[in-house]
Amino acid sequence: MVSFNTSFSDGFILVGFSDWPQLELFFFVFILIFYSLTILGNTTIIILSRLDLRLHTPMYFFLSHLSFLDLCFTTSTVPQLLINLRGLDRTIGYGGCVAQLFIYLALGSTECVLLVVMAIDRYAAVCRPLHYTTIMHPCLCQTMAIASWLGGFVNSLIQTGLVMAMPLCGYRLNHFFCEMPVFLKLACEDTEGTEAKMFVARVIILVVPAALILVSYVHIVRAVLRVKSMAGRRKAFGTCGSHLLVVFLFYGSAIYTYLQPIHSYSESEGKFVALFYTIITPILNPLIYTLRNKDVKGALWKIVMRGRDSG
Repeated sequence: MVSFNTSFSDGFILVGFSDWPQLELFFFVFILIFYSLTILGNTTIIILSRLDLRLHTPMYFFLSHLSFLDLCFTTSTVPQLLINLRGLDRTIGYGGCVAQLFIYLALGSTECVLLVVMAIDRYAAVCRPLHYTTIMHPCLCQTMAIASWLGGFVNSLIQTGLVMAMPLCGYRLNHFFCEMPVFLKLACEDTEGTEAKMFVARVIILVVPAALILVSYVHIVRAVLRVKSMAGRRKAFGTCGSHLLVVFLFYGSAIYTYLQPIHSYSESEGKFVALFYTIITPILNPLIYTLRNKDVKGALWKIVMRGRDSG
C-alpha cells in the first residue's frame, strides 16, 4: 500500500485508446476536427453576445458563460488526448494529473449549477413575463453566475481532496485523462467510506440540480399550455427546448458516469462516454442554440454582412 501524494511523484501513464491502435489515427483526426469546431462555435457565441445589443439579455449572458465553460471544459482534456493519440507521450506528472482532475471537476460542477440558473431564467421568462426584467436584473444575473462558479470549485475541492487522501496501487490510468472513477479503481483499500462521501457530493451537484430543472420545466409546460396562440407556444417551446436538450445530453452522460457503483464501472465504456461529454456535447451546445434561435442567427448574419460590406 502506498500513499498517493508521495509514491507517484513521477506521474502516471494514461492508457487512452492504445487498446485499439488501429483506431488511434481515426480518433486523432475526428477529435481534432471536433475540437476546432468547438472552439469556433463557442467563441462565436461569446463574441455575438458581446457585440449585438439585441443579445444583451439574461438568456445570452448565461449562454455566453456556458460557451466559455465548454471551451475550458474541453480544453482541460483534449490537448492531452491528442498528444496521447499520436503516441508522443502517454505520461502525465503527478501535479498535472491533480490539476487536471480538479479543473475538470470544477468546470463540470459549475455547468451543473449554471444549467439550473438558465432554467430559472426560462421559468421567469415564460411564467412571469410581465415581471421578467424586474426579476432577472443584471445584479442578480451576475450574482447567480458567480455562485455557479464558486459552487463548482468548492465541490471539486472536496472531491479532489478525498481522492488525494486515498492510497493507490498502480500508476496506469486506463483512461485518456485523470478521471475520478479510474482513481477509485486503483485504490489499495476499501473505498466504501470515500465513495459514500463522494456520492453525497455528487447527489448535491447532479441530482438536486436535475430535480430543480425538472420542477421548473413542469411549471413552464403548464404555463405554455395555457397560451392560446400557437405562435406563442412554438416560440416558448423553441427557446426552452434548446436548453432542455442541452440538459438531457449533459446530465445523462454525467449521471451514467458518476452515480453508478464503482464495481460496475467499465473503464472501456467509460472512455467512450467521456469522449461524448468532453468532445461531442461542447460542440452540440452552440449548434443547438444557434440553429434553433433566430436572434443568434440574425446577429451572426448581421456581422457577416458587415464584414462583407467593409471588404
